[in-house]
Amino acid sequence: MDPVRNPYAPGAGQRPPELAGRGRELDVFDIVLERIARGRPERSLMLTGLRGVGKTVLLNTLRSQAINRLWGSGKIEARPDQSLRRPIAAALHMAVRELAPRHRAPERIDAFLGVLKAFAQRGAPTGRGGAAPKLRDRWQPGIDVPAASGRADSGDIEIDLVELLTDAASVASDVGTGVAVFIDEMQDLGPEDVSALCAACHELSQLGAPLIVVGAGLPHLPAVLSAAKSYSERLFRYQRIDRLDRIAADHALCAPAEREDVEYEAKALDLLYEKSGGYPYFVQAYGKATWDHAPRSPITPADVRVAAPEAEAELAVGFFGSRFERATPAEREYMRAMANLSLVETETDGGGRDDMDAAVPTSEIARALGRKPASLSPARDALIKKGLIYSGERGTVAFTVPHFGRYLRTQPA
Repeated sequence: MDPVRNPYAPGAGQRPPELAGRGRELDVFDIVLERIARGRPERSLMLTGLRGVGKTVLLNTLRSQAINRLWGSGKIEARPDQSLRRPIAAALHMAVRELAPRHRAPERIDAFLGVLKAFAQRGAPTGRGGAAPKLRDRWQPGIDVPAASGRADSGDIEIDLVELLTDAASVASDVGTGVAVFIDEMQDLGPEDVSALCAACHELSQLGAPLIVVGAGLPHLPAVLSAAKSYSERLFRYQRIDRLDRIAADHALCAPAEREDVEYEAKALDLLYEKSGGYPYFVQAYGKATWDHAPRSPITPADVRVAAPEAEAELAVGFFGSRFERATPAEREYMRAMANLSLVETETDGGGRDDMDAAVPTSEIARALGRKPASLSPARDALIKKGLIYSGERGTVAFTVPHFGRYLRTQPA
């Protein structure tokens, strides 16, 4: 079939042609926005799940919902080596710029921008001994008003963030709307930043202020938040984003194909679900390869079998291999032991078998490698920091990437 008409889109954060299986999450967020618009109390939202389940796509879609309701919005991607101060200042600058044309008091906008500038510059890097930073290290937030004094500029991120978000919410309240801040890869925030964000959300919820934070991160994000503030378990609404069920996975493949007058045989869909496991990224990858190899409609199981090696080869390089290459030899040895211990077979909706990766006790990994658990702590901690594994429960680890164990079990030692 014509590859130019291929509707599937396997890409990092790239919206698929059909956002299947996420209707509940979209409906929940719509209710959250409406409740806040009516002055009702609501919690900020945290999306958690493995890589490849579509958290970033969903985060972007939720942001579109906020924009459609004329909310101010900004989005950042957390990084382990970066403080929250600058990126969240940029996100709030964007959000308030969206609200400014509807505000009847320009001086209120300028006053907030002065506070925002003070907040951002308070985190500017300094040279040795507190000297002025070099020119290449200086950072200006692009705000043409003087920095305010005495508000959000104490240097304590927790105090400053509470004041800044409270002021942003006040600006939104003036125009009868709200502000939504979207944070991707939220588990990569530093402990101080996580604590500050929890404290700010706590304060805002008590005030009933129209500002919410929507975060997305790996499955251990709730544990990261709980370690920062014990009350975080009650502070946020948590939504686990998982693989698609059979009906949703079929819809993700069939709906865009039907728009191109292409159909699938039922057994082809059985095989595609078995191959992809229902993970949205894999659904798109196998769908794209199958389309390119199928000579005509309807697409058959034989077309899927011919295309599967190409999809798997692409995943092996771009999805699995790029992550595997980031690991040191000692870390790879640790992950291989994990892979051999994590295999769990389950039955798919199509009647086939799917190998899943379960969480593995760290003591079992040490036993398999003939090592003491303490000696493996550096490898485990480095893999967690690199985002390749996570610890959902004390004493266990699991892969952040679905089917990563399957990939490792096919690689030569």
